[in-house]
Amino acid sequence: MIDVHLDWFTTDHQFQFFIQYGGHEDDMELHRHVDFSELVVVLNGNATHRVNAETSFIKKGDVFVIDGATPHAYIDPHHFKICNIMYRPEMLRSAGPDLRMSNGYQALFVLEPFYRHLHPYQSKLSLPIPSLEYVFSLIKVMIEEYQHKIQGYQTMLNARFMELVVYLSRQYENQERHGDPSNLMHLAAAISYMEDQYLKSISLEEIAAESNISVRHLNRIFRSYYQTTPFAYLQRLRLEHACMMLKKTGLPITEISHESGFNDSNYFTRQFTKVYGQSPKAYRQSCGDRPYRV
Repeated sequence: MIDVHLDWFTTDHQFQFFIQYGGHEDDMELHRHVDFSELVVVLNGNATHRVNAETSFIKKGDVFVIDGATPHAYIDPHHFKICNIMYRPEMLRSAGPDLRMSNGYQALFVLEPFYRHLHPYQSKLSLPIPSLEYVFSLIKVMIEEYQHKIQGYQTMLNARFMELVVYLSRQYENQERHGDPSNLMHLAAAISYMEDQYLKSISLEEIAAESNISVRHLNRIFRSYYQTTPFAYLQRLRLEHACMMLKKTGLPITEISHESGFNDSNYFTRQFTKVYGQSPKAYRQSCGDRPYRV
């Protein structure tokens, strides 16, 4: 198996991004991406896609994301043409909170690529022809920008890339909404709801209802994918928010505990100490910089 690095395709260390049309006439050797993720749009033809030890048939209109931990290859290609978009995962950090709360985004760009190495899962995003034509028009502009490198091209590519991410996320969610939602989409719905509401008092029943599943099934899929519980995931979000507030504000710890979704400041302190190995006060002191009020 080959380890592939992003600097094989671009030497621009200031803009770690690469886009191209790719055609494969012969089988591709199994490989994995060491330091980048890859968004693939199948523009024409078909092939067998090997991911880890699993294989699936891919065709024109299929879209999927491969992360750096997942080996993959194309076998037996026929008139196979794709667009490869290689990017550092950090690029997606510019996504706004509205996109991060999208079920389609969570499923296509976060959960599905990450869990391919744990669970066999075939991408379910298959674009109809009108949607593929729109995606093709976006790709065409991006490739022209990348090739000509006119001043401002990096800003343009960042903007177009995020436009593509939003569009594909919407397509994924729309497709799942009109079919039989997968466990991954139920999980994405749960995570999106928690990302939006974690600072409030929410129950497992509310999360399950937003995900259109039972509490029992919610717990089951969380354990299957995350090896944890929905409550533990919710608590992690709250503790991460508390960390941010301890670093960036001078608010009293009791107030931070309430602002972070904990009703009991003593319980907050116990949980914080258990997870981070030090009390909230010690954590604030270890950050070094004097906190400021916001």
